[in-house]
Amino acid sequence: MKLIRFGEAGKEKPGILIGEKRFDVSAIVADYNEAFFEENGLETLKAALENNPVLPDVDASVRLGSPVARPSKIICIGLNYVDHCKETGAPIPEEPIIFFKSTTALCGPNDDLIIPKNSNKTDWEIELVFIVGKKASYVEEADAMDYVAGYCLHNDYSERAFQLERGGQWAKGKGCDTFAPLGPIMATKDEIADVNNLSMWLTVNGKTFQNSNTSNLVFKIPFLVHYLSQFMTLLPGDVISTGTPPGVGLGIKPQPIYLRAGDVVELGIEGLGTSKQVAVAYSK
Repeated sequence: MKLIRFGEAGKEKPGILIGEKRFDVSAIVADYNEAFFEENGLETLKAALENNPVLPDVDASVRLGSPVARPSKIICIGLNYVDHCKETGAPIPEEPIIFFKSTTALCGPNDDLIIPKNSNKTDWEIELVFIVGKKASYVEEADAMDYVAGYCLHNDYSERAFQLERGGQWAKGKGCDTFAPLGPIMATKDEIADVNNLSMWLTVNGKTFQNSNTSNLVFKIPFLVHYLSQFMTLLPGDVISTGTPPGVGLGIKPQPIYLRAGDVVELGIEGLGTSKQVAVAYSK
């Protein structure tokens, strides 16, 4: 299944994508939130759809929100592609680097990117996300995929001056409003034949900056589920972003490139759709 959420920001309803058509499933499930995943909502929805119910259409013009409702956590993995480590001058990590994005950064896949107040180094990062399907604590790597509900496209926007030049942890450069556009869909595991071999790309104003494949991840999803669950309980619906490949603005030589109002960022991952954000300046 390909899950979507649609409607006005903060008032989204659950839906599904079948082919190119969108359908409203709010009469079957309340939302794609922690309770949905915890209570076997994917199986409930799948069983209901097998009965071929009449579902209301959702017009293609209707806004898409994040395909999962606000999770308990957005966990990100830093420096998880070898070439990205090289472009930023960082060593390849011996263990995953973990940081958090605020849940208030979450937004729809095609919502505007708001460049934060006092920002001059807002950067892009295409990433593969996986969604936790059930409560996970001290999970063995061999069992890890049983805890994964599905996958999404994510742009892990970063304000590099906030992140790297202001001291402390990375979170202050990662959690700004609109810095986590997710979607357009959450694809369940059965929709993706090989999550370790998905092409991914990102352009800014039509120019390609990132062009890679999930095969280049340093730490794969099963290990990440195992590893993270040693330090914290992962809850159903949690969002785990697996890191970005090379081609971020920070790594461009001889001079980094950062986003300005009016810039257009487009990105996609094979099987997970595409998204588009237009950068706008912060205003009250």
